[in-house]
Amino acid sequence: MNQILENYFNGPVMAQALPDVFSGFIVTVEVAVCVIVIGVMAGLFLALLRCTNSQLINGLVTIYVEVFRTLPQLVIIIFIYFGLPYLGLTFSPFFATALALAAVLAAFSAEIFWATIMAVSKGQWEAASALGISRVLTLRLIILPQAIRLAIPLVTNRSIAITKGTALGAAISLPEALGSAQSAMSIYANPSPLTLAAGFYLAFFIPLVWLSRAFEKRFARSQ
Repeated sequence: MNQILENYFNGPVMAQALPDVFSGFIVTVEVAVCVIVIGVMAGLFLALLRCTNSQLINGLVTIYVEVFRTLPQLVIIIFIYFGLPYLGLTFSPFFATALALAAVLAAFSAEIFWATIMAVSKGQWEAASALGISRVLTLRLIILPQAIRLAIPLVTNRSIAITKGTALGAAISLPEALGSAQSAMSIYANPSPLTLAAGFYLAFFIPLVWLSRAFEKRFARSQ
């Protein structure tokens, strides 16, 4: 027991590592917020593009969704950071990580939003058309509010799963919580900073999980 406390819950080591790990945690939160905002909004936009009924647009969006749902997140991060500079596009570790994870979340969100749009009864489209309401207004005022309500629990869960990938930014020297903890672990020859980083991750993600469950329960009651 004493060995566990010494190796993983060493107070003096944690105190020394706290400033660096906390600074990394702030970076983690900033990346996560960017990923969620950009990814969800981009996913909704892609789903709306598919509502144009253009075969070309639908095909391009489908290809995008399948590619980014299939590729590992780390591969996308490395490609953006190390590969795109050959095309004259250079990004910071922060932006490369946020862009890669947002692209993945956009792909999953697009599929979720599209599925929920399709889940709304076609009779509502027909009824709106019979009343002389345009397709755009029908989508914006009738279909989309219902689809978003259906999608919120699913998108929230997927956002949590993907934003955990911020730790992968350590592969391109992003100074996030895990990378900072690993550096501190090397300096102090003690894994206690990893425990500290795990605590910060729990403090950030547990409220998101609770929020996701609250959305699910609220959605279930509304059925």
